Amino acid sequence: MSKLIFEVVAIWDDEARVWISESDIIGLHIEADTLEGFEREVREHAADLIVENHIDKADWANRSLRDLIPTVFMRHGKPGLNAA
Repeated sequence: MSKLIFEVVAIWDDEARVWISESDIIGLHIEADTLEGFEREVREHAADLIVENHIDKADWANRSLRDLIPTVFMRHGKPGLNAA
């Protein structure tokens, strides 16, 4: 079985003046005015949302613990780029 791998992208919204998230983690919606704050919010919420929305009872029963530990990659666009 494959590992759980997710990506979170911080995109600068020039109009709102915040970093917003695009992610394949169901339920993760982040807005922050600094990258540091954005990354802190991702670290705080991503694991809980992965467990809640991406792992079911069958996974707990049939997959190794190693396969259930998610990997989350974060990257960001450059300030000044419009999110649209």
